[in-house]
Amino acid sequence: MNIYIGNLAYGVTSDDLHQAFGAFGEISRATVITDRETGRSKGFGFVEMPNDDEARKAIEEMNDKPLSGRNIRVNEAKPREDRGGDRPRRPRF
Repeated sequence: MNIYIGNLAYGVTSDDLHQAFGAFGEISRATVITDRETGRSKGFGFVEMPNDDEARKAIEEMNDKPLSGRNIRVNEAKPREDRGGDRPRRPRF
């Protein structure tokens, strides 16, 4: 199961997510999403857990709990919407 974690403090790393959610079971991957240009955290991330029961327990236990000083929002990740990748993009200056 892919888990969305929002409202992350900007100092939280992927390793921090791995450690926090690892208490509930096996972690396939833990990733904090960063801005391509600045490398700074965007304040959210994802944790993938192969066991759905462990993932549900992690969601239940971690939602609205503090991590690095901020109460995080945790729920099952929704599939990414198609954002029309074949449309032309504006050039960046």
